[in-house]
Amino acid sequence: MLFIDFSGPRSRPTPPRTRRRPPLAEATAVADPHAGHEVHATSTGLSNEKLGMWVFLSSECLLFGGLISTYLLLNKRSVAGPRPEDVFDIPFTSVSSFVLLMSSLTMVLAVSSITRGDIARNRLWLTTTALLGMVFIGGQVYEFTSFVKEGLGFTTNIFGSAFFTLTGFHGVHVSVGILMLLSLVGLSMRGKLGPERAETVEIVGLYWHFVDIVWIIIFTVVYLVA
Repeated sequence: MLFIDFSGPRSRPTPPRTRRRPPLAEATAVADPHAGHEVHATSTGLSNEKLGMWVFLSSECLLFGGLISTYLLLNKRSVAGPRPEDVFDIPFTSVSSFVLLMSSLTMVLAVSSITRGDIARNRLWLTTTALLGMVFIGGQVYEFTSFVKEGLGFTTNIFGSAFFTLTGFHGVHVSVGILMLLSLVGLSMRGKLGPERAETVEIVGLYWHFVDIVWIIIFTVVYLVA
């Protein structure tokens, strides 16, 4: 028997839509609210540059941890030559330390001003921070010179070697920070440091705050406790 289907043509099932997966570069990109373009971020939510600075500072913690530990182990073993109580000028070093700590405040103001787009104030605070750092380095040079005049050199005794190595390394780090700050000032004067590069100033600020915190530890351990 012949059966005829009068229900009409059957509609074909619509295949499910497949969502195109974005490329890796698109998946890991986040929008920069200042620049209007995309910057690449890591899985931590931080940019590659900021994450790199954090990793670098972590390695620096190991370096200064080793230097401070070495100083604590060796500073009491000197059998000849000046000892810490013979050469340290605590009031002078306290003033120098206060100057360096104030530079952290001006660095915070520099980051805040560039975030708001206030280029003139950002340049002012960056310059002020660099100048305060120079005052600290000048005080450290004066202190080292006075120690040498009193008979304490790098090779005088174990205390001298440990002290000059620890504080000298920190002084080098502060000097590098000053160069970074002056570089930012130079970029700002050429019109190449706007709100879209606020993270650059923040990264330099992370480094500067780090050297300030390290000095607090060094000043406490070397000058006040040990």
